[in-house]
Amino acid sequence: MKHLLQTIKIEVNNKTFVKDPESSDLGKRIVEYSILMIHELGFDSFTFKKLGDKIGSNESSIYRYFENKHKLLLYLTSWYWGWLEYQFVFATNSISDPSEKLQKAIEVISKPVVLDASFSHINEVLLNDIIINEYSKSYLTKEVDNENKEGYFEIYKRMVMRIKEMITEVSPEYPFPASLASTVLEGTLHQYFLVQHFPSLTDCGDEVTPTEYFTDLVFKSIDK
Repeated sequence: MKHLLQTIKIEVNNKTFVKDPESSDLGKRIVEYSILMIHELGFDSFTFKKLGDKIGSNESSIYRYFENKHKLLLYLTSWYWGWLEYQFVFATNSISDPSEKLQKAIEVISKPVVLDASFSHINEVLLNDIIINEYSKSYLTKEVDNENKEGYFEIYKRMVMRIKEMITEVSPEYPFPASLASTVLEGTLHQYFLVQHFPSLTDCGDEVTPTEYFTDLVFKSIDK
């Protein structure tokens, strides 16, 4: 899978950027150091001026790639979901048994993230932590409906649909496949957030993994 991923470019909605950051060394450095700085400072405290100082570039040069930091966050989150989608497809494509395929899908989206050497300028572990803590800021805005129409959340929605189809394949009569699928994908982030910040509010942690929890939740729900 790693060999295959080396030949793949994660496709992100081109409306999230002014100039494709993958097209130049500066663009890749902007992405690389924005991940490091958002992880360190938090999205609210992160600015293009601070990023420019960090990479030794004018703030104006960053605006040649991204209109604002909200668009940058949309780019980063879209890239993450696109990267995860490739993991998801490669891991489940050869599995013929519907239940085994669904179980593997839950595992892929809920297991801890490890570094992927295929994309040297992106730290997937730190990006995953940003998704856990900051992803909701990409859509909890007044512009969400317009941005949805523009396709900014297309990869995330496509992931939900993939899980929904797998649930339906296992249990065609189950009446809430889309709701369950979105609960798993969004709920995975929430459980990791709780583990980090409110451990008393979740059973996940050292003894129970989010994978175990969501596997139990999904299969007990559809078995009914």
